[in-house]
Amino acid sequence: MPSDPSKPLRIRAAERGDLPALLRCLAEAFGPYQDRYTPEAYRHTVLDEGLGLDRLASMRVLVAVDTGDRVVGTLSWARRSPDTGHLRGMAVLPAMQGAGVAQSLLDAALQELREAGYRRVTLRTTDPLLRAVRFYEKNGFRPSGTTADFHGMTVTERIRTLEPKPPTTPTAAGDRRRARGPG
Repeated sequence: MPSDPSKPLRIRAAERGDLPALLRCLAEAFGPYQDRYTPEAYRHTVLDEGLGLDRLASMRVLVAVDTGDRVVGTLSWARRSPDTGHLRGMAVLPAMQGAGVAQSLLDAALQELREAGYRRVTLRTTDPLLRAVRFYEKNGFRPSGTTADFHGMTVTERIRTLEPKPPTTPTAAGDRRRARGPG
């Protein structure tokens, strides 16, 4: 039974017990594109149990869950260099696409990257995923000029600068309290 797109979502870190739902989400999201991927690129996109466990061990994996704690989307990130993070594996169940799940996942990942002190974030897109390319462009990602081979497919790197997290100073907090007035 599909989730109701009007119900609130929660973004949280994936746990090992989420792996079957995470793999199902990837398979359902990328299934329509399977014939446009090489077999090895598809396997490394939808993952099998071993690759899924590797991702959980090597990356920060986020999941979007509905009110029943059902995984409806996922996005992972990892450190690429001291000041750059890298996003990978955005997927949203087809029934939930267009309902803000991808934006919620991206916003959460970017916030975590910002809080961890990263100044830039990269990701890679494949040509068949035109909707994803438009989504990332809308969110400030621009081609870096770098392409790479991903198991026989060309991927285009995209990059975005992260705004620094706003400073929190006692003075600024006091100024905000004064601006609102007492109590």
